[in-house]
Amino acid sequence: MRNGLICMGLLCAVFLASVASADAGTRYIKAGHLLDVVNGKLLDNQVIVIDGDTISRVAPAGSVSIPAAADVIDLGAMTVLPGLIDMHDHLTGDHRLHGYSSLAVSIPREALYGAYNAGITLRAGFTSVRNVGASGYTDVALRDAINDGEIEGPRIRASGPALGITGGHCDNNLLPEEFHATGEGVANGPWAVRAKVREVIKYGADVIKFCATGGVLSKGDSVGGQQYTLEEMQALVNEAHQHGRKVAAHAHGAEGIIAAITAGVDSIEHASLVDDEGIRLAKQNGTYFVMDIYNDTFILEHGAEVGMLPESLEKERQIGQLQRDNFKKAFKSGVKMAFGSDGAVYPHGDNAKQFAYMVQYGMTPMQAIQAATVKAADLLGWPDKVGQISAGYFADIIAVSGKPLDNVRVLENVDFVMKGGRVYKD
Repeated sequence: MRNGLICMGLLCAVFLASVASADAGTRYIKAGHLLDVVNGKLLDNQVIVIDGDTISRVAPAGSVSIPAAADVIDLGAMTVLPGLIDMHDHLTGDHRLHGYSSLAVSIPREALYGAYNAGITLRAGFTSVRNVGASGYTDVALRDAINDGEIEGPRIRASGPALGITGGHCDNNLLPEEFHATGEGVANGPWAVRAKVREVIKYGADVIKFCATGGVLSKGDSVGGQQYTLEEMQALVNEAHQHGRKVAAHAHGAEGIIAAITAGVDSIEHASLVDDEGIRLAKQNGTYFVMDIYNDTFILEHGAEVGMLPESLEKERQIGQLQRDNFKKAFKSGVKMAFGSDGAVYPHGDNAKQFAYMVQYGMTPMQAIQAATVKAADLLGWPDKVGQISAGYFADIIAVSGKPLDNVRVLENVDFVMKGGRVYKD
């Protein structure tokens, strides 16, 4: 049996080496229609030249000489666009386990959910993800396993545990006092917050996530109530930026949003109850809003059956429509917006359902796609690596049957997915 396992291992190694060799060569993609998300244009009859994992050239078909024996992927009349980016996801979470049912999920089980959900998300056309909150650094482990080629999934910027105050949205409030349960990211006071930032960076965090206000799916707090003080937020952001990490602030309430922007965060997550002053400050500081305006529909339709607490459903009824209205207001006012859907609140793989809501609440289809490509790439910290089909960028490319500029919902059914020059769905 041992010899058999050794032979199997050798065969796998040979197979993987042959795949790597094939991926390392030059490939050509023929695109009947290609979305230039940088200039907001639809280009016809383009050829994308890929060397290894990187795009080396994009040009009209008539100007590219393709060798007779070349490896060619002909996408015909499909619309080709960059791999999509979701800036607010929880790959290690499961949409079926909320409220008290989530207490049964161990850290090893969460890691396995992540391995499963990563593949689903990649095949849905999202080739990069910012994972904002995971237990036990499971998202860091997931990122590393994907980078090492052990499992399939998108490129990940991982946060590890989200920071928060004792009893806040990022603490564990489901268990009674005798369990003495405290969230991994809990830290109180400026110096403790600095120490916690250093700790999560030590264990692999690419981005720092913290809870500036209460939340919908937490027990016992006000969804809009500010939690960290301005002094604590300033210490947190200063420490993170000192170590080259961007900061994402979970913030629903107006005062918490203002405090977080004043502290210098890079993005406000949710921004449900933002007021005129918050919008003004976001524009002034160049702060991104990442507003998850699809999942209100899922929460109100399916929240009770997946274990969401009655108080959580009531919170969502209070803020869901306000968030959508404020999305429209903030975008029309000129706030920078990046796509973020809060995956794991709804089923993974349904990320693209948010596009239709972004269009309904003020964006054109091209603007919504730009929020999930060039804008998201900028916030992600990879503006020169992902988010567009251009020379020097990773060959992260998707294609859909239909015209997303006419009907953005076609992005809900992606037909072709390539990440780093390797095809994952065809």
